[in-house]
Amino acid sequence: MSSSPPVPEITHLTADFIGASAQQLGDQSLISGILVSAAGASGMKASGPPTVIAHPDGGLSVILPLDGCHMSVHTMPSRELAILDVIALPPHDPRRALDVIARKLTAKSVRAEQKTRG
Repeated sequence: MSSSPPVPEITHLTADFIGASAQQLGDQSLISGILVSAAGASGMKASGPPTVIAHPDGGLSVILPLDGCHMSVHTMPSRELAILDVIALPPHDPRRALDVIARKLTAKSVRAEQKTRG
């Protein structure tokens, strides 16, 4: 009986940045740049530029496509909240991206959770 090689696990990291600066959260260039820096720190390669969707309330949805995965941030300045979503393929560690974003956003607290997918 032949067995297939194990399929590498996919990592899904989410984080809430609570008490972040409303001014930072509405800054398209800043949020886009933070995502690009975070991807680079994780060794992930962007497969395109960040896509920015500006919402009427001043919030943003910024999506960075990465090879085989993605990184996104949704901001809500009126709630001083940013929500991060990272899907990472091996051998990349999305916690490195989380560390970069946590250093660059002035959030009062960060709640993160990581799961294995697939």
